Amino acid sequence: MRWIDDHCHLDLTAERGPSADEAIAAARRVGVERFVTVGTDVASSAAAIELARHRAGVWATAGVHPHDAKEGWEGLEDLLGEPEVVAVGECGLDYHYDHSPRDVQREAFAAQIALAHRHGTALVVHTREAWDDTLAILAEGGVPDRTVIHCFTGGPGEARRCLDLGAHLSFSGIVTFPGAPEVRDAAVLCPLDRLLVETDSPFLAPVPHRGRPNQPAHVAVVGEAIASARGLSPEVVAERTWANACSVYGLPA
Repeated sequence: MRWIDDHCHLDLTAERGPSADEAIAAARRVGVERFVTVGTDVASSAAAIELARHRAGVWATAGVHPHDAKEGWEGLEDLLGEPEVVAVGECGLDYHYDHSPRDVQREAFAAQIALAHRHGTALVVHTREAWDDTLAILAEGGVPDRTVIHCFTGGPGEARRCLDLGAHLSFSGIVTFPGAPEVRDAAVLCPLDRLLVETDSPFLAPVPHRGRPNQPAHVAVVGEAIASARGLSPEVVAERTWANACSVYGLPA
């Protein structure tokens, strides 16, 4: 089996545990061959690009997370022409923490949807406790053809709304949590051709790794949990999520 971790933060993984190269090597030993390392502001996006530039099988995104929207997004578009960049994001809305004012979050999100359209890239969306506004802004801006709802935390109802807009759903270690049956139900409902797997490392380590920094090596645990919930073999989930990630992010097949 081969896996793609379609959303990790290799720079933050290095701050909390193994170095980026150590994490990549550990992941490859268990069949994780490709990685998308994600920017959350202009500086971290530039760092993600630099990291990807010097490592085979690693690509980057460039975006401004809703937590950082108040800092602005000047200079973000300059990064989107770099060959390592495969998506705008992560961007979106986070009404749980409200680290940035909600009107600023909405403005930054709409601006990044426009950037994804202008540059023909995928869009990586973060949404927490903000489903209605997130989906409304996506609909108003026009959903990019390749849109990913990352770290999907909703249930079947939210899944259907996202799927109806044409989005892909990316599931993290939350799908293994005993207290998240609705997320597992959404993973069962999601069509196989819209399914992605991620770690969001160093966050959200799956069971049985809870309490420790997450790593891309654990993306197989996520995929295996989804396979079990769906009554499929892990090989089927690995194959389909590999193909989906390659298609969404424009990676070599």
